[in-house]
Amino acid sequence: MDGKKLRDEIVAGLRAEIDALGNPQITLATVLVGTDKPSQIYVRNKRRKAEESGMVSRHVELGADSTQQEVEAAVRELVDDPAVNGILVQLPLPDGLDSERVLDLIPPDKDVDGLTERSMGRLVRGRPGLVPCTPLGVMRLLARYGVPTSGKRAVVIGRSTLVGLPQVLLLGRKGVDATPTLAHSRTSDLAAQCREADIIVAAAGMAGLVTSDFVKPGAAVLDVGISRTEGGIVGDVDFDSVEKVAGALTPMPGGTGPMTIACLMENTLSAARLQGAV
Repeated sequence: MDGKKLRDEIVAGLRAEIDALGNPQITLATVLVGTDKPSQIYVRNKRRKAEESGMVSRHVELGADSTQQEVEAAVRELVDDPAVNGILVQLPLPDGLDSERVLDLIPPDKDVDGLTERSMGRLVRGRPGLVPCTPLGVMRLLARYGVPTSGKRAVVIGRSTLVGLPQVLLLGRKGVDATPTLAHSRTSDLAAQCREADIIVAAAGMAGLVTSDFVKPGAAVLDVGISRTEGGIVGDVDFDSVEKVAGALTPMPGGTGPMTIACLMENTLSAARLQGAV
């Protein structure tokens, strides 16, 4: 399952949609605090894809020595600006800053990362809102590559509010109709649980956790976990062994990562619609 290819398809589709709307000014604001190199790369990629989608990219960059009050003031300014449709605060923030207090400032209709408790509440309640980008990207990959979900058993490894919990909710939604199980590093006989699954979403952040022994022949396996090793970035899935068994498989990198950015762009257009801006 090629996340880069699907990302580019989604970005091109958004560009065409925005062009058809008469090119309204849809603005994604990114906030970067500090000098973390991976964060700088992520934000740069997000800004580039926003522009490719036909959106306006607005960027706020603050020093690593910024105070909690300074970061909150920068976010409040974006919240109060009606020209800003989506706000993304790049995480993690530098040590000493409270990210929850910062995220709490973002209203749900501008929360394009889908990270706040109000956005999560909307997801739980099945109300219109903005969904976390990585789990949404997994759903887009399943749909694009024709992986059936209705009546299928899914196992999500990882219980974070960023991926695991919303992923379970999305897989269990009416219309998707999978039967999801939430598993984690302390799940008893995790491999046996996974072998019963038609879909595995690995999001534990444990390098090489999922091997061929975890996978039922023909199952779809989506790798969300990221670990940095001396050999580079690796995922939760041992690609070489699982590839021999799985019916569909995402690479790492190049799978779910690009889809996170694509769904951020989707969410920004959705945010503009929620606000009545388009």
